[in-house]
Amino acid sequence: MPIDAAKAVSAEPRSTDLTWDHKDIQLYHLGLGAGIPATDPDELRYTLESKLQVLPSFATVAGGGMAAAGGLSAPGIEVDLAAVLHGGQTVTLHRPIPVRGKAVQTSTIPAVYDKGKAAVIVMRSDVADEDGPLWTCDTQIFVRGEGGFGGERGPSNRLELPDRAPDRTVERPIREDQALLYRLSGDWNPLHADPEFAKLAGFDKPILHGLCSYGMTLKAVVDSLLDGDVTRVRSYTTRFAGIVFPGETLRIRIWRLADDKAQVSVTAAERDDAPVLADTVVEHS
Repeated sequence: MPIDAAKAVSAEPRSTDLTWDHKDIQLYHLGLGAGIPATDPDELRYTLESKLQVLPSFATVAGGGMAAAGGLSAPGIEVDLAAVLHGGQTVTLHRPIPVRGKAVQTSTIPAVYDKGKAAVIVMRSDVADEDGPLWTCDTQIFVRGEGGFGGERGPSNRLELPDRAPDRTVERPIREDQALLYRLSGDWNPLHADPEFAKLAGFDKPILHGLCSYGMTLKAVVDSLLDGDVTRVRSYTTRFAGIVFPGETLRIRIWRLADDKAQVSVTAAERDDAPVLADTVVEHS
């Protein structure tokens, strides 16, 4: 069987060296659609090296996206990329991410859940540099056709949306070439670029990376709710509820739950607000 849950969970932690600099940060931000308008001072915080700040979701691609890649190459894990979908993502910040960095990532598989017709691989990556912990990524990878091995089903937490109008509604267009640009940050899955591969996976055409929608959404929250200050983000979690295609528009609804928490709903505007991200919470200062 391609997934040996017991072997994956009991495997020794794996360590990987990560390095990044301002070019990696700028490329990532451009892949999220930053820089429009190009001379807007608010956008220059994401695109100009002399003013650069780091959106916390960069943690998911630091070192070329090694968090997910490391998990899929773990002992006991052997899966077909055409069967893989991103199920959920959490980034917890221990301090702001520097524009240039050298760090060590320690990766483990805390759990593999049996959802019947699919398996969910839970991956954890703790990243620290010489000054201490930087961030923790918790990633859930959904693998179709790999369930039924008799394991635990795992949690199924769902958040109800607030029964009132959102405090902010932001729309973000997705460029036709956005997936092609975003994948240069390290997610080379052909599902997001190759039409023939996308059809093998059951889609009419390539879909946008879930983590691109994830980053676009956090940028919208930072810009519209947190005064453009990325250092205010403490943690950011989501469940990937559906797909979105390049050329469509993300509709991002934001509810302020408290002084330190916001809930977010993300849908595909052109497809009758089909769900894209759900159970999404940003904790902040």
